[in-house]
Order: sequence, then structure tokens, then C-alpha cells
Amino acid sequence: MTIERTERGLKIFGEMMGETRATEMRAGLSGDHFGAAIGQLAVDYAFGDVWARDGLARKQRSLVVIGILIAQRQIAELKNHIRIGLANGLTAREIEEALIQAIPYTGFPAVASATTAVVEVLREQGIDTTTRTSEERGML
Repeated sequence: MTIERTERGLKIFGEMMGETRATEMRAGLSGDHFGAAIGQLAVDYAFGDVWARDGLARKQRSLVVIGILIAQRQIAELKNHIRIGLANGLTAREIEEALIQAIPYTGFPAVASATTAVVEVLREQGIDTTTRTSEERGML
């Protein structure tokens, strides 16, 4: 861990998740309480090293992460990365295409769960306030 790496990670995190969340993350890194070391690894490695690389644009990285999280059925983390993807310039249409692209590889149940998460984030962000989830339509 270096201070430079952590600061780079927090800067990138803040650009994607907002300064309030970055301030909360910074506060969570201090001390030796449960979870601080995990947070430090996330900031240093995921954001300070991987997200900081120049081989892909952030928008492309977001699509990769979204696809992986759909496949892993990690809905809470997917919601975070939908927010990040939107901040990185993804459109609702591009996110929908990522969901469609995932269907042959992850199956309809995984994509149905992911779709609900996406609809909830789009609603929260004020991007699409009219689409109802499958659950709301009585389909699941």
C-alpha cells in the first residue's frame, strides 16, 4: 500500500461514485476495525491499479464489470456498477444491450434478476421512471 496508490484509487472512486461516497470510503479505511483492510484492498487494487489502467476506457471497463456481475448474480454489486457505468457514460440502451448479450451465456434467470436491478437504478437516477420490473408486473 502506498499513499499515492490510495489517493489515485479514491480520486477515481470519487469521479465515478461521487465525492460524498469517496469521503465515506476514505473514512472507512482509517483504523483497524472490521472491513477496513478489505476496503483498502478495493481502493488500492481495484480502483488505484485496475481502473487506473489506460488499456480500456472507463465506459468499456464498466461493460466488462457489468457482464461479470450478471454472470455471478451479484445483484447488490451490480447496482453499484450500473451507477458507475452511467457515470462513465453508458446509456440505458447500452446497458440493455449488455443484458441481452449476457442471455446466451448466463441464461434468462440471471438476466431477469439483473434487469430488475437495472430498472431500480434507472428509476433511482431519474432516467426511466415508467418501466416496471418483472416482479411488479407479476411475471416473477
